[in-house]
Amino acid sequence: MALIEDFEERLLLGVPAMDRNHREFVDLINRMSEATDAAFVYLFYEMVQHTHAHFAAEEVLMRETAFQATAEHTAEHQRVLTEMEWFTKHLHRGHVTLARDYVAGELPDWFVQHALTMDSELASHVKRRSQADENRGPFDECAPKRDNSEP
Repeated sequence: MALIEDFEERLLLGVPAMDRNHREFVDLINRMSEATDAAFVYLFYEMVQHTHAHFAAEEVLMRETAFQATAEHTAEHQRVLTEMEWFTKHLHRGHVTLARDYVAGELPDWFVQHALTMDSELASHVKRRSQADENRGPFDECAPKRDNSEP
């Protein structure tokens, strides 16, 4: 049984890089739900690595587009990575059930909420910035700035 369903209908944000990372994350979560314990451990480690790269990519987008909620969004990423590292330590000690409970009981709801709020806001911002960049002429940055103040 898939832990996160309806990805295509509910969670596509319209920014290809973000959608690709989200699709990969959802695929990992769903595969873990039906994996044997040995496969689950491997997939959990893969999910943590993916999540580090996924969040780093989003944080680059935030910096490059001067996203105003960068601090809050990055803090949420750090909170989740800290959580994942805690469960990774417990997996090393053989606590597979504990990590399975986290993956099944916490991650799906967190991810959907995060994607529909914080990531949706970031995606809207990125699309607006991209549109503004497309509307700018090739020499706009070279043009002298007008000073509208009176002498």
